Amino acid sequence: MKIIKEHIKSGRFKQFYLLYGSESYLIKLYRDKLREAVSGESDQMNFSRFEGKGIDLKELNDVAQTLPFFGDKRLILIEQSGLFKEQSELPNILADAPESTMFIFAEQDVDRRNKAYKLINDRGVVSEMKGLDDKNLRLFVASLLKQAGKNITRNVCDYLLDKTGTDMDNISNEVEKLIGYTLGRDIITVEDVDAVVTTQITGKIFQMMDAIGSKQQGRALTLYYDLLSVREKPSHILYLIMRHFNVLLQVKEMVSFGYASELIIEHVGIPAFTIGKYISQTKNFTIEQLYESLKIAADTEEQIKKGQINDKIGVELMIIRFSR
Repeated sequence: MKIIKEHIKSGRFKQFYLLYGSESYLIKLYRDKLREAVSGESDQMNFSRFEGKGIDLKELNDVAQTLPFFGDKRLILIEQSGLFKEQSELPNILADAPESTMFIFAEQDVDRRNKAYKLINDRGVVSEMKGLDDKNLRLFVASLLKQAGKNITRNVCDYLLDKTGTDMDNISNEVEKLIGYTLGRDIITVEDVDAVVTTQITGKIFQMMDAIGSKQQGRALTLYYDLLSVREKPSHILYLIMRHFNVLLQVKEMVSFGYASELIIEHVGIPAFTIGKYISQTKNFTIEQLYESLKIAADTEEQIKKGQINDKIGVELMIIRFSR
């Protein structure tokens, strides 16, 4: 991202840019910044956009070979094409394109062995857009709120991130809801977050594990039914429960050996703002119970895969067993 910022600031660009990764918000942000810096929104004559799999490569080549009309650059934007996960004529199209034609690719997944990837890596810029770390997520939230003249404390920000997860698109949408809800006020509170922010599935799993740990069976089942009502698959819920138990086990074992929170966060791979909640939850389980819970979950998964039990009922019975 740093090199793209430098190119935008200097006005000197490479011919090829490949933006890819899990953080769609950052991909869209730098896609738009590059386009605005190169040609602006108003220059439609020298701008072409291709999207999705099955792009007509002959048409792409024809556009790429066309010189810009009353301008210095012809810009081609190609999104979610899948061309970096398969062999095609794309490397030849890129290699033969005149220097006046500039390409921006926005993809989710790429294969680094792909010839087009290697060409862009050699002659252009490849930038993987990953999710932000905890510090920068907090800064992101604060910057969005600051633009609206609002402030948030670190504790409330962490509470918000617990609910939204780390996806920046989702965070942006939820912050926009908060801004609208708090018109006339400067400070965002926990009550504001509870009033308008939608808890993502990982947050629901946290709440479910709280209920399981405190033996609140009705609460745990209600959360399960809530997830089913928004079309979450039982198999996905089971996977998330297993993953959560696995994290709890690792956290509890490391805490028992006296490891600092920073080392636990790094080793287990969890956001820093969640470590307090994980440590708190581990107090509801012994290490033996966590191992047993993982075994029960794995057995349930196997029974579902073999068709020995309905997936919805299997996960429900498992939750009942955990919360007895």
